[in-house]
Amino acid sequence: MSMLALAQRPMSSLVRPLAGHAKGGWTRSLCSIGTTKTMQKEANQWEPKTFCVVETGKDEVGTLRKILDCFETHNINLTHLESRLKSFARSGPSFHIDFEGVPDKLETTRFMKELQSINGVVTAEIQPTREVPWFPLNIRDLDLTRETLDGGTDLINADHPGFHDQDYKRRRGDIVALANEYTHGSEIARISYTDDETKTWGAVYSKLKELHGEFACKEFNQIFPSLEKYCGYAPHNIPQLADISDFLNQCSGFSLRPISGLLSARDFLNALAFRVFFSTQYIRHSGNPFYTPEPDCCHELLGHVPLFANPDFADFSQEIGLASLAASDEDIDRLATVYWFTVEFGLLEEEGNIKAYGAGLLSSFGEMEWSCSGAPSEECRISGSVGDLLKPKMEPFDPFVTCNTKYPITTYQPTYFVASSMADAKNRMSRFCDSLNRPFFPQYDSLTQSIRVTRAVKRAPRVSLVALQAEKQKAFFDAQ
Repeated sequence: MSMLALAQRPMSSLVRPLAGHAKGGWTRSLCSIGTTKTMQKEANQWEPKTFCVVETGKDEVGTLRKILDCFETHNINLTHLESRLKSFARSGPSFHIDFEGVPDKLETTRFMKELQSINGVVTAEIQPTREVPWFPLNIRDLDLTRETLDGGTDLINADHPGFHDQDYKRRRGDIVALANEYTHGSEIARISYTDDETKTWGAVYSKLKELHGEFACKEFNQIFPSLEKYCGYAPHNIPQLADISDFLNQCSGFSLRPISGLLSARDFLNALAFRVFFSTQYIRHSGNPFYTPEPDCCHELLGHVPLFANPDFADFSQEIGLASLAASDEDIDRLATVYWFTVEFGLLEEEGNIKAYGAGLLSSFGEMEWSCSGAPSEECRISGSVGDLLKPKMEPFDPFVTCNTKYPITTYQPTYFVASSMADAKNRMSRFCDSLNRPFFPQYDSLTQSIRVTRAVKRAPRVSLVALQAEKQKAFFDAQ
């Protein structure tokens, strides 16, 4: 549940509730393996790599072959290779090479001496390990992702339906506290939702399901019955994150993790690299079940969750996450924008009709009509603060264009991007991610739930991203 889903949108469609089947307060399952600690090894300690620069004297055929032959002779695995031409120093290229091995080991020293002796090589020197922005290296590192932009409860302000309801605020705070206690490997707390919460959930559930058959993409509608059968999705019952997470894991390897509120874009996207989706467990205020100023479990469970069971969508989401690891702030902004127009507000074309696959649409009956009907009603347009428009603009999905497109967060979207299929969206996203200037190319090892990197890098100290994100959001609103 990221800041990308920030629902400061005055529309009935974005409201998201919490509900359940049991009366009373909340319960927490016992942790089967106890509290776990985050693994402390750094990227270059898991699978050590050395970075060297090889300078050549002339740009001639055969020099690179000799260098590669040296790697083969010494049985050293090369993991990354770049060639660069220097304008003034000499005519030959320099090769920036990462390879498996420890810089100060005797075998590495011997190898470097032989590399230096190759005819045509001017210098061959080991370089310092590069520092990159902090990123989670192992799935347990997600335990460090605690800070939220709203502090878990700060969005309950004067504009919130529950602002004057002290019981609601206490209830919300207790559910948030359970999320803050969660660590990887422990059981997700099971919430005993009250009758009032269940009633709120039921109102939203019934209203959205009525529209999903008409406006949701086929992949969404194909998986939803399984959620009802195996996860307890029903108008009279709010399903539990633990059950849904187990189901998703069997379908696509995705899992859910409870969170207390809105995360920074970088933290949220990084988790997708591990096929992990952060989800809230609290629900909107019952006083207005069709409005919420923030994402809640209705948005998460009725909008996001179903498509994580689809392999193409799961791969699409993980592709964004992998590209976000150690990315520059600028590339995080680009990825967050693409995420907004796809995972939150994405559309597909099916047999000439427009269908929703974005969670912000699937959890919003008003914006589903606005984006998919072709002729939205005046009431719909006014409720989404787009009364001056007759219908939205539809553009073909091209992440190279999408990443630079401005968007509002307080109204329905005036522009959407439409992919021809889920597979098409995944392929386009993959090409876009490959074009980014990455500090390394990450590989996800599903057996160890760790990230393998191709270059010799070390992580910079982890810093709080909340203050930086808050400043960006304030600057955005001040510019409106």
